Amino acid sequence: MLQWLSANIGTLIICIILLTIVALIVRYLLRQKKQGKSSCGCGCAHCAMHGSCHPSK
Repeated sequence: MLQWLSANIGTLIICIILLTIVALIVRYLLRQKKQGKSSCGCGCAHCAMHGSCHPSK
């Protein structure tokens, strides 16, 4: 087991870093969605899907 781990330590470190980055991006997007912010950065007034994303209450 230790031999396999030492042979693949570079790959494991890169995978851990990439998984951390993806998790942080997902967390950021979920927080923005909860705050009601748009994911595209512009207003929804001229978007074709504005009725689907933010239905009227």
